[in-house]
Amino acid sequence: MTNPPFWLLAELTYRCPLQCPYCSNPIEIAQIDKELDTETWVRVMTEARGLGAVQLGFSGGEPLVREDLTDLVAEGRRLGYYTNLITSGIGLNADKVAALKQAGLDHIQVSFQASTEELNDLIAGSGKAFAQKVAMAKEIKRLGYPMVLNFVLHRQNIEQVAQILQLAAELQADYVELANTQYYGWAFHNRAALLPSLQQLLDAEVVVQAYREKFGERMKIIFVVPDYYENRPKRCMNGWGNIFLTVAPDGTALPCHSARQLPLEFPNVRDWNIGHIWRDSPSFNAFRGDSWMREPCRTCAEKDKDLGGCRCQAFMLTGDPTNADPVCAKSPHRQLINDAIEQAQQVAENTQPLRFRNWRNSKELIASSE
Repeated sequence: MTNPPFWLLAELTYRCPLQCPYCSNPIEIAQIDKELDTETWVRVMTEARGLGAVQLGFSGGEPLVREDLTDLVAEGRRLGYYTNLITSGIGLNADKVAALKQAGLDHIQVSFQASTEELNDLIAGSGKAFAQKVAMAKEIKRLGYPMVLNFVLHRQNIEQVAQILQLAAELQADYVELANTQYYGWAFHNRAALLPSLQQLLDAEVVVQAYREKFGERMKIIFVVPDYYENRPKRCMNGWGNIFLTVAPDGTALPCHSARQLPLEFPNVRDWNIGHIWRDSPSFNAFRGDSWMREPCRTCAEKDKDLGGCRCQAFMLTGDPTNADPVCAKSPHRQLINDAIEQAQQVAENTQPLRFRNWRNSKELIASSE
């Protein structure tokens, strides 16, 4: 019996005013257009809610570029979802925050790239982004939302963790997610410039623990370690096709936001209803359970804990999505991870140029892989 989805992630668009080099959007953004219209998104939301989904996230790209965002939020509230907006804050203003509040939006997460204006705007690839984020964070707090901040950590900013947490405290954050980069999408192509050394990671953890002790429950701090520094893989998306349903801007339905790179044919909501997609489509059933597993996963005593790890990571690094996640110490491909870590250990100042997320770079990366 297949569980109903708990989360519907509506990736409304891949358009974004920022160009973050760690973006998890697919590098093929230049080839993905024809966004779903408002009517189709409403149908998708209605069908997913009828199937049992209760959490609704609006993301992108930058969802604020969609002119119908407030209408979709209002419809999500009417359907009974708990609604979340995941935003860079760019394109937001006091009137829009108030309109989203009036429409029934429950939760806003604002992302930052660093603790200083200079580095934040460099990584974002956009001038004046930092000042806008600070202003909107304050406005969100003023209107009574919990202050939820996200900082993506990597080699370029991980040594700013103390300053990052100080900024979060000044903004009266209730929750701070320090999400070390996971190497998918654009981040995978920038891994040499982004993967921190083990010592950088350990130093950051010491700082995080000190701030946890200082602020306690007043500011909850979540520190997400890069997969590469684990010996066992994560239970990716809490199981393939188990909790999360992602719908991409063009209507492609996915068990996770990175899955479209896999050699599977994913259904489109323009052609199928959500119930069929979730329960019956071959791609959503491809890695449910454990019958698909190969050794060492098939006979591993821990397979029910991690479910073999991440299918996307296995495919990116080994070329076969049925292989064990190479993060696992039991994987015959673990050396691929060790080599990447060793490179990060040896390079004190990595001068590898960053490939920023934009349509031109997307076209170049696509052309180079053909």
